[in-house]
Amino acid sequence: MENTKNIDWGNLPFGYYKTDYNVRCYHKNGKWGALEISSSEYVPMHMAATALHYGQEAFEGLKAYRGKDGRVRLFRWEENARRMRNSADGVMMAEVPDELFYEAITKVIKLNADYIPPYGTGASLYLRPLLIGSGPQVGVKPATEYMFMVFVTPVGPYFKEGFKPVEVELVRDYDRAAPKGTGNIKVGGNYAAGMRPAHRAHQDGFSSVLFLDSLEKKYVDEAGPANFFGIKNGIYVTPKSDSILPSITNMSLEAIANDIGLKVERRRVPFEELETFEETGACGTAAIISPIKRIFDRVNNKSYEYGNIAGPYSTKLYITLRAIQEGEIEDKHHWTTILEGL
Repeated sequence: MENTKNIDWGNLPFGYYKTDYNVRCYHKNGKWGALEISSSEYVPMHMAATALHYGQEAFEGLKAYRGKDGRVRLFRWEENARRMRNSADGVMMAEVPDELFYEAITKVIKLNADYIPPYGTGASLYLRPLLIGSGPQVGVKPATEYMFMVFVTPVGPYFKEGFKPVEVELVRDYDRAAPKGTGNIKVGGNYAAGMRPAHRAHQDGFSSVLFLDSLEKKYVDEAGPANFFGIKNGIYVTPKSDSILPSITNMSLEAIANDIGLKVERRRVPFEELETFEETGACGTAAIISPIKRIFDRVNNKSYEYGNIAGPYSTKLYITLRAIQEGEIEDKHHWTTILEGL
């Protein structure tokens, strides 16, 4: 595809890059209206909107990929739509139906087709669906009006290191989300709670953080903005917890792990088990997999080492999932949706 926007695709950061259009839709009087196209990067909002005062907001993240065959693919968008509905239900917002979600994401991709990075650049088009309580309330109660919007931005790798092992810091003195709280839905408050420990970890020289469970501080929970996994003795192990966001990437890696002969265990993971893993990593939409070479427990001044080179299973999982997303190998799980005319 011709680079009509004169973008240096291979050196894109993972961040916001202005594109031409976004799409918006409003829920009023109990029903969703028609999609609207906007070129504005701003959202007019009532000063008493519940999104601003009571945290009524949820978002998603997914990507569009230009494949080896030149065609554009979405990866498991239905799971993003389902997760956004769960998030909306969790904070009592109007739910976005699949049909509207799909119409919005496909329309915004087509409107910004010039920003879809070419195959082989390591970049992709990131989609950010956002749902907010736009109606005013003074008093803690759900809004009567909601806004759903989707914007896109071309992005490079989440970690500048690319698919190379990173170092993370184990957190004991901060909690990401409470048990039976909002940790299992994708709302902004979870990320706000993790900002300070993540900032401290970056100052300490680490790429990310690893949280323990909030109740007992005995079990591995989330790896910052991603799910955690460990591999040992032919077993792919990932934490089971009510405060972990169900990762679509992790769900997909579990299926691929089965395909390549690994046993899969989703269970509670005592932090002491960290020293028994042969490979560890964080997984999510942004990076797919970030292999971990060292986990540092700052309280106990102890390191768990996994090597400076990504392990064989992590590498196989990463290559396979990315190959499915970019149309390099057969999509036998039927995860991808091809968008015609792009």
